[in-house]
Amino acid sequence: MNKTILILLVAFTSVTGLAQNSRVTHFNLEKKVAIQGYDPVAYFTQKKAVKGKKEIISTYEGVTYYFSTQANKMAFAKNPSSYEPQYGGWCAFAMGDYGEKVEINPETFKILDGKLYLFYNAYFNNTLKSWNKDETNLKKKADANWKKLTSQK
Repeated sequence: MNKTILILLVAFTSVTGLAQNSRVTHFNLEKKVAIQGYDPVAYFTQKKAVKGKKEIISTYEGVTYYFSTQANKMAFAKNPSSYEPQYGGWCAFAMGDYGEKVEINPETFKILDGKLYLFYNAYFNNTLKSWNKDETNLKKKADANWKKLTSQK
């Protein structure tokens, strides 16, 4: 009986570890940190991009975030999935338009239905403007593309 429980525990731990590792491989990370070190909670509470501090850190399912305040870190800890960026922190427009992982400018963002969307914005190409022109269609396609992309091994 104890041997069966041990085998199940090892199997569960292995599957959980693989799921986290797979999650990390799909996220837009720089040195294992999401959103280029910006505070995910500040987008919602301050309605702007705020750089996090290396001293105020939290890791959720293998993805590390920096926070500008201890209060933001605590808010994140209570419900991390509500603050994480959509599509692993990759450009929402690119995910919807052609299903690709494209870098973002963390200061170009939109909160939609309580979710954080990030966008590429460089070289006179602000993809948030393009997203806004066809948001409903692009969001639907981005959701489908992200699901397909993350289900691949």
